[in-house]
Amino acid sequence: MTLATIVLALLFGLGQDMQDVARNYRVPGLDDRRFNHEQLWNVLAPFVDSPEIEVESIGRSIHGREIRALSFGEGDTRVLLWSQMHGDEATATMALVDITRFLVEAEGDPLRERLRGGLTITMVPMLNPDGAEDFTRRNAIGVDINRDARQLSTPEGRTLKSLRDRIDPQFGFNLHDQGARTLAGEGGGQVAIALLAPAADEARSYGDVRSRARLVAATLVSALEGEIGGHIAKYDDEFAPRAFGDLMQLWGTSTVLIESGAIRGDAQKQALRRINVIGLLSALDAIATGEYSAADPNLYESLPENERIEHDIILRGGTLVFGDDSPFSVDVGLWFDDPVAQTGAHLGDVGDLAETPALESIDATGLWLHVETHGDANGRLERDAKVSVEVRGEDGTVVRCFGVAPE
Repeated sequence: MTLATIVLALLFGLGQDMQDVARNYRVPGLDDRRFNHEQLWNVLAPFVDSPEIEVESIGRSIHGREIRALSFGEGDTRVLLWSQMHGDEATATMALVDITRFLVEAEGDPLRERLRGGLTITMVPMLNPDGAEDFTRRNAIGVDINRDARQLSTPEGRTLKSLRDRIDPQFGFNLHDQGARTLAGEGGGQVAIALLAPAADEARSYGDVRSRARLVAATLVSALEGEIGGHIAKYDDEFAPRAFGDLMQLWGTSTVLIESGAIRGDAQKQALRRINVIGLLSALDAIATGEYSAADPNLYESLPENERIEHDIILRGGTLVFGDDSPFSVDVGLWFDDPVAQTGAHLGDVGDLAETPALESIDATGLWLHVETHGDANGRLERDAKVSVEVRGEDGTVVRCFGVAPE
């Protein structure tokens, strides 16, 4: 810690804790997780004008949208963070906007000054602006940019690789969203955050680079356990030779994958936005101070595995009513086009689903499940069919309903 930082700490106390930062520096204008390139940079405009932030145009997407990097700090340790390489994965982008505001406005705060003095932070808050325009995963020609690290066929992939090679960061954060239908181990809670220190080889060995990443991941577990304990999982670490996280590790950048999953009732992922701010600032602070090196790697290694499941909801113990067919005593599973907002219902499994996992189980004992199919399956009860479901009591009162997505 420098003398200047010590003086600032004495003047300002310990500074704001991470929860305060996430709350006090939340940037308005991104209340809906579906936003495009223009909206993002309009929201960022007041902060990127600051002399504290260096803005650099580092490339363009297939459709010519500018890809920009934001840099802050003057430390010897370089950190690269990139988000939204999948256009429909915007949670961490919102968090990077809030972190940018904190870095600009919190002058004198001990946390901010530790980051400024210890790190040079480079952020790419929207690597795939064409995908973001339509809120789709892939880029304008249908390539998954996260699987273009080896071939570098896309301008977006080449942009990220060129930036990495030029700044040669010691640490990296690969920021994504994962599917909501994921549990923290068999029978565990819905995953809010999944972490991975990616493998750099098929043997999944731990050299110095991956070992450092594991310690940073353990730091994240420690920082987030009090916020989302029981809802943190470890992502599959099978080596993916086309993936940016794995090859970043191979290229010498200790990289942590952060996958934002879902929290019930958080349809626009604003709670997960806050969790990302807390986790990323905690990890950056630990890197700046070197405290990450004292983390217990078992905090990461002991995480339950990311367990993907098929059903969002299972209605258990009810009576199915469909068309002119007789009622049947069966469980009914449902999945949604948007599991976070629970919109666009589809039929899952039907029958005895006593051991089948789901994000939510509803006791429908004594209730009637009136199902109507739509689209290609109109009039036929088929798995994956678009459905409307009304859950009714014995007197016909609708107690809950689920519908297809609007056309």
